[in-house]
Amino acid sequence: MTDNDYDQLYRDIAGGDPPPWEIGRPQPALATVLDHEVLGPKVLDVGCGSGDLSIALARRGFDVTAVDISRVAIDVARAKAAQAGVAVDFGVQDATELSLPAAPFDSVLDSGLLHSLSPGDEADDYLALLPGLTAPGARVFVLAVSREVTEGWGVSEKSLRAGFPEPHWIDTRIQDVEVVAQEGGEEIALAAFLLRTVRADS
Repeated sequence: MTDNDYDQLYRDIAGGDPPPWEIGRPQPALATVLDHEVLGPKVLDVGCGSGDLSIALARRGFDVTAVDISRVAIDVARAKAAQAGVAVDFGVQDATELSLPAAPFDSVLDSGLLHSLSPGDEADDYLALLPGLTAPGARVFVLAVSREVTEGWGVSEKSLRAGFPEPHWIDTRIQDVEVVAQEGGEEIALAAFLLRTVRADS
């Protein structure tokens, strides 16, 4: 989808019809990550949507930078952060062309971005940027829906692992989890993967 497509989806939030991935809170699969695994002080939330994960990180005392391709989503996120009384550096950026003066980051969180990018060029361009955005020893967390339960999108465990090869990445682990989504006003659970990896020292 284009930035205009995402803008329209986020405009629908005001009408009570949010995008399926907007559940009003961080994904439950990231609870342990948020409470025990994120390194700081500088954290990047890439593909932040309307900012629920970014705000949760800021509430935990992290220095949060958050980006999304949708200007409407970022406007919503800024309003949410102001209401919550937390500071987050929100910006409108395409994940395949990230330019972030605050880099390198100590942790990067991707909650549902990678699986929305086209396999090949878009995903490859995004993944190629991550080593340059992370400090040695930084942790990266990617939550992505499994391709096995979707119609032509999502990721496979093999492709997810291939996106974080040595020597840039070490201690890569992939866990079977679920992603919560909204469908017809009801919450549903989709099979997904949670990748954890560490930026190598060299």
